[in-house]
Amino acid sequence: MLIDILLIILGFILLVLGANVLIKGASNIAKKFHIPEILVGLTIVAIGTSLPELIVTIISAAKGSTDLIAGNVIGSNLANLLLILGVMAVIKPIDIEKTTKKIYLPILFASSIVIIAMGLGIFGGEKADINKIEGIVLLLFSVIYFLVPIILQIKNIKQSSEENEEAKQDKKYSLISSIIYIILGAILLKYGGDFVVDGSTNFASKIGISERVIGLTIVAIGTSLPELITSIIAIIKHDDDIAEGNIIGSCIVNSFLILGTGAALIDIPFDENLIKNLFLLVGATLLIWLFSYANKENRINRNNGILLLCIYALYVIKLFI
Repeated sequence: MLIDILLIILGFILLVLGANVLIKGASNIAKKFHIPEILVGLTIVAIGTSLPELIVTIISAAKGSTDLIAGNVIGSNLANLLLILGVMAVIKPIDIEKTTKKIYLPILFASSIVIIAMGLGIFGGEKADINKIEGIVLLLFSVIYFLVPIILQIKNIKQSSEENEEAKQDKKYSLISSIIYIILGAILLKYGGDFVVDGSTNFASKIGISERVIGLTIVAIGTSLPELITSIIAIIKHDDDIAEGNIIGSCIVNSFLILGTGAALIDIPFDENLIKNLFLLVGATLLIWLFSYANKENRINRNNGILLLCIYALYVIKLFI
């Protein structure tokens, strides 16, 4: 059992290191070509910090651990919205960018509703699951999601084309070194994902905890550590757009790309408990959306952050009762 715990810890360390290295490479490329911060947060950084979930999902699908796939995605989103946003807001009130409030929070809300409908079998099928066809549909949604910020920012990118040409000559952000960072990060993420899945499933079976609970808590929080670290560093450096875009973007990536990938590889059954957790996710999204309209500053304040943390604490306690 001790070996399993050490394996999980080592996996988390590799996941965090891998995500940070990969994000550094991706961010350097973004800075080299003057890509706007909110676009970086919603796409490049969101993908980078969601790679641990993607790696865990692919490995779990290969091993047939379907409960771990669904639990990891739903649990990671709950950890992002309640735990990480809560911690961020307590450290410093978070200003919600207008585009996030009007476009990306509604997209996140809609993604949860779509997953609930799929999990309940509303779109067809004899059992409550997300099948391969529905997984492909989620993947198509992820493609559309990535196109939205690009279309919104394309005018700005065209206007700064001359600056981009100058930036290409900036040796501060070497393209080769950035690519090396991305490759190294992917390797660390791969082995980190292996260790987390193996250690978690072994540990769960030995102490009698279901894979669903392990996925919703230990694995979910562990694979959300890159989002937490990246976002805290971003708000400390006053890069609120990156921090905010990272969290909301990661949740959307999890719902569409990560869960879609898992379902495209193997049918993912949804039981009553997972559906309940999805409804909690919908409620958390609506609550954050409400916070963004609750004051003129369009922000999540410290009291809001404390409330989010309290909800997450009650959620985790309920899982083990």
